[in-house]
Order: sequence, then structure tokens, then C-alpha cells
Amino acid sequence: MSTSTAENITSVIRERQSVRKYDPNFTISRQEIEEILEDAIQAPSSSNLQPWRFIVIDDQETKKELRQIANNQEQVETSSAVIAVLADKEMYQNIEKVYRSNYEAGYMDEANMQRMIDNSHSLYGSLPEEIRKNIASFDTGLVTMQIMLLAKAKGYDTVPMGGFDKQKFMEKFQVSDRYMPVLLLAIGKAAAPAFKTTRIPLKDIVEFV
Repeated sequence: MSTSTAENITSVIRERQSVRKYDPNFTISRQEIEEILEDAIQAPSSSNLQPWRFIVIDDQETKKELRQIANNQEQVETSSAVIAVLADKEMYQNIEKVYRSNYEAGYMDEANMQRMIDNSHSLYGSLPEEIRKNIASFDTGLVTMQIMLLAKAKGYDTVPMGGFDKQKFMEKFQVSDRYMPVLLLAIGKAAAPAFKTTRIPLKDIVEFV
């Protein structure tokens, strides 16, 4: 990695802040949101099972309805869109699709593909749902962070929100019980700066052994 690339990444990370005031007249196109998500889903996941799903809410009336589900948070309505990030509790249902795709792309031979399919089915299919939920939640956190950084690199702002009625959300958007709403991510153009925050000093949270 070149020095300039590393500096650019560091700059994006440090400039990203949670913005809650958005320009309600600013629109991000669906195409650009798709481009952000296309890059974001390169995130790592357990056994590459990619247990994330997205619902993008950009219709103004629907955002108003969502605001009531999301504790009346203003940014739900004023941002360009809200990306709902869902976790797939039955990610093992993706196993064959994932590894067959790798095989067809030439990334593994057929024997290796079958071995990975069999091993993953055996492992994930036997796990208690609570453990699968923890795995899926962890992985959706990884993809969400990438969305936020990619958005910032394009000049947009975001704020993740965990405070919403998940059951009402599932009913409103007809989400299958297979999926678990993890967070809502507002994305748009800031109308006011984010609140400045500090971080715990590194020396207080790192230990080398």
C-alpha cells in the first residue's frame, strides 16, 4: 500500500462522525447507494457466508412512517435514505451458493468445494440459534462499518441507530423470521456538523505481551 493511500484511509476514518442533522433536500441516487453496498459487501464474514441483507428506505412517506418506529429520530426522515441492516440467522442456507460460486470462478476445485459445503453444513447446521445470531450480528457490524467509511469517502455522512422497535419494523417491512434487524443507518449530506467526541487514550486500552 502506498503512503498516499494509507493517508487517505486514515483521513476518511478520522473524518467519519455520526451526523444527526441532514439536508432534507439532498438526494443520493439509488445507483450510488448500490455502488457503496457493492464495495461494502467485500467485508469478511464467518466462513464467507455473508449473513447480511439490506432494505434501503428512500421514499419520503415511508421514512416518515419509519421515524415513528425509530423513536422519532429526526435523521430517519431528513437523511437521503435509511439502510436497514439485517442479519441472516440461517446463514448456513447460503453455503452451497457461496462455495459453488467460488468453484465456478475458479477459486477452488470441485473436491474442495464439496468438502467446504459438507463441513460448513455440519458445523453451522448444528449450532444453537443464539450462537448463529451472535455470529451474524458480528458480521453485519463489519459490513456496516465499511458502508460508513465508503459513504464518507464519497463525501456523505452517516449515523448508525440501534434504537428502534425491531418487531414493528419486521411487521412494517414484512421481514421473515429468518432475518434479524440489527441497525438502521441514515445516509445523506450533513446540514450541521457532528458533535465532537474524544477517545479513551490508547495506552489505557492496549497491552502488548
